[in-house]
Amino acid sequence: MMTNTSVLVLLPCCLLLVGVGCKKRETTRPLTSSSEPGPAKFDACMLITEEEIQAIQGSPMTDTKSSENSTGTFRVSQCYFSTAEPSKSVSLAVTQNNRPGKPSPKDFWKETFGRYENEEKEQVGDKEKRESLRKERRKEGEKEEAPPPKKISGVGDEAFWSANRVGGALYVLKKDVFIRISVGGPDNEETKIEKSKALAQKALRRM
Repeated sequence: MMTNTSVLVLLPCCLLLVGVGCKKRETTRPLTSSSEPGPAKFDACMLITEEEIQAIQGSPMTDTKSSENSTGTFRVSQCYFSTAEPSKSVSLAVTQNNRPGKPSPKDFWKETFGRYENEEKEQVGDKEKRESLRKERRKEGEKEEAPPPKKISGVGDEAFWSANRVGGALYVLKKDVFIRISVGGPDNEETKIEKSKALAQKALRRM
């Protein structure tokens, strides 16, 4: 069973950019390979359009940088959408089966986020105790534990927001594939969650 720290460290590490090959997108259809057995392969750079990036981030897109990382079980396609205002760039990663078998991305999702399913039912008193403990740790100079992922409704089969010091990322499950989307900019957490949801919904429609 993973800890909160594992959630914030393992997933981003799995989705790191491992290449910077640039490409111009000419279509928004997910790329598939008919020559290789197994599930269709999605290209993250083809799941969001330039117009959608500009409409939500308020800054025109200037470039895309794609990378792919495959393990024995999982395939991760990532795209970094650069904008005219660099701080407003967007990152999207798609994790899916690299080949049939176990564990699947959905299994990994359950292992990572399953314990937080009922977090919204947490008693008010428990939340207050947890927040008080965090404040005491800050006063004493202790390293603050990352907050647990927050369940998000209205997008995909399941979704969670994982916050960090520089913002956060939205993880969304659809069937046996999940995506990770992060938007830059000076917005507060609530606004970033809403922007991430909007872009995630557009990406999911193309999967």
